[in-house]
Amino acid sequence: MKIKFLSIKKLLSLFFVFFCFNSLGFSQERFVIQNKRQSDKIKFKLINNLIIIPVEVNGVNLSFLLDTGVSKPIIFNFLNVSDTLKIKDTETIFLKGLGEGESVEALRSRNNVFKIGDAIKLNQDLYAVYDSNLNFAPRLGFPVHGIIGFDLFKDLVVEINYSKKVLKLTTPEKYTYKECKKCERLNLEFYNNKPYINADVTINRKKTPVKLLIDSGGSDALWLFEDDALGIKSSNKYFYDFLGHGLSGSVYGKRSKVRSFSLRNFELNRVNVSYPDSTYVLHARKLKGRNGSMSGNILKRFNIVFDYRRAKITLTKNHYFNEKFQYNKSGIELAHNGFRLVKEQNNLIRNNTGYGDSEEQVGTRVIIDPQYKMSLKPAYAIVELREGSPAEKAGLLKGDIILSINNKSTHHFKLQEIIMMFYGASGKRIKLKVERNNKALTFEFRLENLFQ
Repeated sequence: MKIKFLSIKKLLSLFFVFFCFNSLGFSQERFVIQNKRQSDKIKFKLINNLIIIPVEVNGVNLSFLLDTGVSKPIIFNFLNVSDTLKIKDTETIFLKGLGEGESVEALRSRNNVFKIGDAIKLNQDLYAVYDSNLNFAPRLGFPVHGIIGFDLFKDLVVEINYSKKVLKLTTPEKYTYKECKKCERLNLEFYNNKPYINADVTINRKKTPVKLLIDSGGSDALWLFEDDALGIKSSNKYFYDFLGHGLSGSVYGKRSKVRSFSLRNFELNRVNVSYPDSTYVLHARKLKGRNGSMSGNILKRFNIVFDYRRAKITLTKNHYFNEKFQYNKSGIELAHNGFRLVKEQNNLIRNNTGYGDSEEQVGTRVIIDPQYKMSLKPAYAIVELREGSPAEKAGLLKGDIILSINNKSTHHFKLQEIIMMFYGASGKRIKLKVERNNKALTFEFRLENLFQ
């Protein structure tokens, strides 16, 4: 077995050369839609602004994050799916991405069969990553087995209807553009197989043009790389926070607001922005002219057509467009952390036919027999806690398992439902019962808006 050390930049450029509208080269091994319409629709789940789609790999049904920021598909091998997938023709490589950690070991595998709806591709490369920290499932509360991006977008026109949560795939030769008076059609630029777009951002009353990676695999709205020369820097109102987990570790930085963000005639106001510390994004900043990323919390406000062949993106406003940009006002980052035993009442209803002293008393009695059962329910743990946040001031700690929120057991909620409670109105009271060192403790705090 061969071992290679590759940077992400070099890794991605191994497969596809830089391309634009006039010079696109495509392998004959591509996604092909196997129906007469040459088009297919796939329902997706929208979780924390991220798109999760069903993908069949080597005959196994899995869930993948649709991520415009990656080239080859990645499988999270900690789920032990590689044995089930029977991946072959492998070699060991090491990947480097966002975060200041070490390179991540992965297996590169060739000759895999991918199927997304009626779109099928043979001989697909993929990467199986072993690092247990690279796991979206705990933070989304939904199983995610991998990531897919460029290989799908380069072969097909991809329409994302965030409103209906439907993905439409069409063979480029069969796709017809319709006249659209309420949409914006912009040019895409590509570097290392990733799409970039030009936009404008207004910070401290100064409007600045920016070049941004389109990153559907990120749940935030906007990431900007601070640059004093360009006037891209945080306002005085910000807080330091955990921003996310990259391929090479956690990323931290400032969270703030920008006055406005514009994509030609579409303008969004009071947009959330994150300024990652430069040490965490050294690799991302190597691309000259890149100023940051535009991610899910902006993308979801449009229904989008990605046409990589023509290097075009079409944006149409949807019902999310005017939704206010909110922050987590508690300071708590939650994740699924295994399971816990929960005692639940199990009311058994028995029909009992009996005979009384006379025939008139013959009938059926309904007896409710209260019993209890022990069930395994998801455990939700605090995995990040912002310093100086309301939750931290109240005494909560990383590692605490939340048992109830506002007097209701957490096993009645999905993870995202609990998280959304932390985005509530400023001043809202939150009461948490947690388990710490096998003891139940209760804490109270109020949500705090730092940007009022």
